[in-house]
Amino acid sequence: MTEKKITTKVRVCFYNELTEEQKKLVDLAREATSHSYAPYSNFHVGAALMLDNGEIFIGANQENAAFAGICGERSALYAAGAKYPGETVKCVAITAETKGGYVEEPTAPCGVCRQAFLEFEKNGHPIQFILAGQEKIYLVDSAASLMPLSFTEF
Repeated sequence: MTEKKITTKVRVCFYNELTEEQKKLVDLAREATSHSYAPYSNFHVGAALMLDNGEIFIGANQENAAFAGICGERSALYAAGAKYPGETVKCVAITAETKGGYVEEPTAPCGVCRQAFLEFEKNGHPIQFILAGQEKIYLVDSAASLMPLSFTEF
């Protein structure tokens, strides 16, 4: 038996260390949390993604009593895909709010969202993730980095 070690590089920074473009996406993601409908979990997720053509889409999680809602990240991703099919996603900022304030630690996307973003990483073009907590921000270079040993036979 052999062992394989899998690592993911995560850069930790603060808001003032981001580029203007990254700050804009974090600001829009934070604003998008107010569009969340989360009466069951009270966990409000906002996302803002930018396509290579410069278009920006925001999304917020939407819950319902049957627990068949959609995450904020995928709501932005699918809106972008519907309007600009085949366009490359450049980066996405994600943040969350609960109990009236932003979560302290950066929030990472769920497994379903990770798989969805992985399938949008077309032609070897990685999507940068900006995961924003209250103060600390994680920068991750790709969806593949967030989901090692992912299903890619499609």
